[in-house]
Amino acid sequence: MRMNKNTVLGWATLIMILVGMGLIALGAFRYDDVAGYGFAAVGIGFFAIAWVFNALKGRV
Repeated sequence: MRMNKNTVLGWATLIMILVGMGLIALGAFRYDDVAGYGFAAVGIGFFAIAWVFNALKGRV
């Protein structure tokens, strides 16, 4: 399987979305105290980085 820059960015976007959803789920369901807000904030940050990777996919 040959991978170019666009497929690498696509896979990176998918992985970042999955990790972001996992972190948000940890913050929502596992930690009920203040630590949950931190996990959710980091998960939203992962979504933002995945959005940037998706925007760069056709330009690199």
